[in-house]
Amino acid sequence: MMLVAAMAMLAVANVGCSKDDSNNNNANSGGNGGCDVPAGWVDLGLPSGLLWAQCNVGATTPEGYGNYFAWGETTTKDSCNWSTYRYCTVNGEGSLASLTKYNTRTPFGTVDNLTTLEPGDDAATVNMGNGARTPTMDEWNELLNNTTVEWTTLNDVLGRKFTAPNGESIILPAAGHYNDSDFLDIGSSGRYWSSSLRADAGGAWRFYLNSDYQRMEGASRCHGQSVRAVRDR
Repeated sequence: MMLVAAMAMLAVANVGCSKDDSNNNNANSGGNGGCDVPAGWVDLGLPSGLLWAQCNVGATTPEGYGNYFAWGETTTKDSCNWSTYRYCTVNGEGSLASLTKYNTRTPFGTVDNLTTLEPGDDAATVNMGNGARTPTMDEWNELLNNTTVEWTTLNDVLGRKFTAPNGESIILPAAGHYNDSDFLDIGSSGRYWSSSLRADAGGAWRFYLNSDYQRMEGASRCHGQSVRAVRDR
């Protein structure tokens, strides 16, 4: 999809993986605009007591797309692929050769047995502060298992709404994703990182949603995807 086409889709969309528009002008400044603490956190009454942010990292409205990050990276960039990924080496064709952090298997590079993002590699922690972090795979499943989910719109933006028994809710917009230098699937699906490593080489767990379903699945760590923060009560 051409960048111009992506910009025209919705005014709330971030205009580039490394650029901010008027709705997302606090993406990498340590805050989260109109969704900052305390009003920007929602208590869904989850068993863990976890609070969920109202907005994506880099967005200032609940329907804003925000910014797109590779897994384990905390700043945006113009191109999201293995050649630009922070924690790997590549071969002459630009494909993954070995991992340099977050790896549990000897054939795939340096083994450190780290399976959860450290705070310095967490886009939510670095960009929002205030105890924010990217949810683990188990915390995404807790959200899914303790809310009613529906495909809906907020200010003409499509996404999935998660409503808890206490009546509180959050919406995850269908922000698509950002691979190489292209926006893909904006308005039809959303891809949200967890902080949990997947066992296969180069993979991490993400939460995927579209108009038909939502689920946890694996994804390449180098892809640019959305981040929704949580924090402990």
